Amino acid sequence: MNAATPDPLKKKVPLAFLPTPLTQLKKLSAELGPYELYIKRDDMTGLGMGGNKTRKLEYLLYEAVKTSCDIVITSGAQQSNHCRQTAAACAQLGMECHLLLGGVPPKVYEGNLLLSLLFGAQLHFTGENRKGEDIAELHDTLSKKGKCYLIPYGGSNAMGALGFVNAMREVKIQLQEMELQIDHIFFASSSGGTQAGMLLGQALFDIQASLHAISVDKAKLHGESLEERILDILTTASKSLNLPNTFQIGNIVLDRNYEAPGYANLTQQEQKTIEMLAKTEGILLDAVYTARAFHGMMDHIQKDRLAPGSKIVFWHTGGMPNLLTHAFANRLNHQVL
Repeated sequence: MNAATPDPLKKKVPLAFLPTPLTQLKKLSAELGPYELYIKRDDMTGLGMGGNKTRKLEYLLYEAVKTSCDIVITSGAQQSNHCRQTAAACAQLGMECHLLLGGVPPKVYEGNLLLSLLFGAQLHFTGENRKGEDIAELHDTLSKKGKCYLIPYGGSNAMGALGFVNAMREVKIQLQEMELQIDHIFFASSSGGTQAGMLLGQALFDIQASLHAISVDKAKLHGESLEERILDILTTASKSLNLPNTFQIGNIVLDRNYEAPGYANLTQQEQKTIEMLAKTEGILLDAVYTARAFHGMMDHIQKDRLAPGSKIVFWHTGGMPNLLTHAFANRLNHQVL
C-alpha cells in the first residue's frame, strides 16, 4: 500500500504530545542476552497524566467538535484510563463530560477515579455494567439539555482506531530515523481499537514486525467476542480510509494465555514484573494492562518462543494512576518501615 498519509488521518484535534519516545531498555536488554528490547512510551502522551487513549480521543473529539456537540458520554471501570483521559480532554475543550462507571460510589476516591473527578467529569455509577450498557438511557436524559457525543467503551470504534493507524506511521518514521528493523511488537489488548488501528497501520505503512496482542479481559462486549469486535472496526476503518478491506477473522490473533485471572486482577507475577522494570529501568507499568502485557512478553522470551537476536518493542499504553490503588503498594510501604 502507498505509505502517504491518507487525508482522514489529518482530521484530528491536537491533544497529545507527539511523537512519543521510542527508546531502548538498555539494562534489561543486557540482562536478557541475545535480545534487544525497546519501549514505545505512550505513557508520555501528556493529557491528564498520559496514555494511549489520547491518540483515539484526538479523532473522536474532532468529530464531536465538528458536529457541534457540547456533551460527551463514555463508560468504563472505575479505574478506567480511557475515562480519565476523556475527562481531561473535555476540560481542555470546554465540553461537559459524563462517565458511566461500574460499581458503586467508593468511600475514598483515588487513582484514575480521583483524577476524573478533578477534571470535572460527572460520575454515574452503574453496578455490574462497566462497558456502556446504560449509555442509551443516559443519552436520552442528557440530550434534552444539549447535543451529546457518545464514545464507546475504550474509545474503540473505527474513528478511534485512526489514532493507532497514525501511531504506526509515527513508529515507522522513528524506526527509519534510528535505522532499526524490529521483529516483534507486544502490547495489551482489551476493547479492540488499539489492535485494530495497529493492524491497519501495519498493512498501510508496510511494517514487517509481528504484532503480539496480550489479552487482558476475557469478558465479551455486548455479546461479541473481541476478535469479532476488532474485525468490525477494521471493516469500517478501511472504508473511512478508502482502502480495500482484506482482513478476515483469522488475521486477528490474540494471546489469551494470560487473561485467566480476569480484568484488573493483579497477579503476584505481575507485581514482580512492575517492581522489576521499576528497579531496572526506572519505568512504571500499570496494574491492569501493561504489567500483564509486559509479563507476557517476558514469558515469551524466557520460554524461548522468540528467535535469539530478536529486536522487540513493548508498546507502553500508560495507566500509572491506578498503580497506587493496589494493596501491593502498601506492602512496599511496610518494607520501608
